[in-house]
Amino acid sequence: MRVSHETIYLSLYVQSRGALRKELTHYLRRRHTSRRPGGHRVMNGQGQLGGTISIRERPAEANDRAVPGHWEGDLLMGKRMHAMATLVERTTRFVMLVALPDGHRAEQVTDALTEHVQTLPVQLKRSLTWDQGKEMADHARFTIDSGLQVYFCDPHSPCQRGTNENTNGLLRQYFPQRTEIAHYTQADLDAVAAELNGRPRHTLGWTTPSQALDSALR
Repeated sequence: MRVSHETIYLSLYVQSRGALRKELTHYLRRRHTSRRPGGHRVMNGQGQLGGTISIRERPAEANDRAVPGHWEGDLLMGKRMHAMATLVERTTRFVMLVALPDGHRAEQVTDALTEHVQTLPVQLKRSLTWDQGKEMADHARFTIDSGLQVYFCDPHSPCQRGTNENTNGLLRQYFPQRTEIAHYTQADLDAVAAELNGRPRHTLGWTTPSQALDSALR
């Protein structure tokens, strides 16, 4: 017999009560105390970005993960609105974390992302998928400076960046809500990324993202 993950979650979230429930959920990777159905991100009321290219125009090779070099990105927020940028390669699930010590306005995010992307080999610089956040308002300059075309998800559609959303959930194990992210240096973030990239993944046949990336570059 096999027990599905849904059965395990139902046992934790529905059957357990009181102290037992708190004790068990402490060991969950995301440590949620209740089930959270998939929802939509609320826009900030400042309008949508201009001059964007829809995710629907993203190359088929990115959609089916056939070719490495297509990334998903987002901000991971912490205490007092400090943030880091997270980048995940769709084929290999390889993670890059980018410190934003000077803030997360569009110019600062563009400069920090460009600096990191420029360290990649050319075959890993194909595209970046982002949401409608204002931090990517300078996307045209980012594309010119980095060589990555940016594609934007539909409003309120985090599921279109599912790999990145899942990775950000894993990162909450290291950076829980209300963490003071500003205290972490780029070296600290690199160490966390290295740990995630060294973790075997079921979706990769129990190889690690680092091993998958090495294989993709051969």
